Amino acid sequence: MTKITVKDTEVNVVKVNGEDYICLTDMMRAKDGDFFITDWLRNRNTLEFIGIWEKVYNPNFNYGEFATIRNHAGLNNFKISVKEFVARTNAVSLQAKAGRYGGTYAHKDIAFEFAMWISPEFKVYIVKEFQRLKEEEQRLIGWSAKRELSKINYRIHTDAIKHNLIPAEITKAQASIIYANEADVLNVAMFGMTAKQWRDANPDLKGNIRDYASINELICLSNMENLNAVFIEQGMPQHERLIKLNQIAIHQMSVLESGDNDRKLLK
Repeated sequence: MTKITVKDTEVNVVKVNGEDYICLTDMMRAKDGDFFITDWLRNRNTLEFIGIWEKVYNPNFNYGEFATIRNHAGLNNFKISVKEFVARTNAVSLQAKAGRYGGTYAHKDIAFEFAMWISPEFKVYIVKEFQRLKEEEQRLIGWSAKRELSKINYRIHTDAIKHNLIPAEITKAQASIIYANEADVLNVAMFGMTAKQWRDANPDLKGNIRDYASINELICLSNMENLNAVFIEQGMPQHERLIKLNQIAIHQMSVLESGDNDRKLLK
């Protein structure tokens, strides 16, 4: 569950079968006057829109029962709750949830129409905030993908170090130094500095050097981790691997990013 803030009103957004549903109960707090969701649902235009949406997206929609409900729309004594509407028509556009985060939820397509009923201004703002939420989700997915890309070969890499670089019966502290050095082999080949050198140069930044790498740099790092594991298996000394990996980094980055002339080969 996530929240968006629309005109000082917090609105919950949940996923239902991979689709976004927005809390109408939260949205109602922005409506001037003493109104209820049933006041919106009894409106004939509302029912027409929901009926068309269900017809397009819900093959199990009970259109016959819906027609009966729609025929009563507009009558003074007509009123129907979301729970009753869903039960009678098998609708999926609306949901009545109980519990801590309970309330009436609607598929985003329906929720945006509900927002128009609250006010045109509210609809504009909720669409804007929802789009911002989706952009933020995509940004976080991209960040996660970048981080995972650099980690994807970690197991292969560390296994190669364990079997080929770590002498028998050394302490965990000694082993950790070897691991750290191997990580810095990649850092120096790619970024020209160790992790500690980066932290010393950037004391105000959180995280580590790879958190601030571009997607192309992380792609290159992922490839280099694989290659370094192979070089370790072949018994190649560390200083030779460093130079070779640096050459590979320069070549791959020149392919991934045209016009990148800032990197220089290690001597």
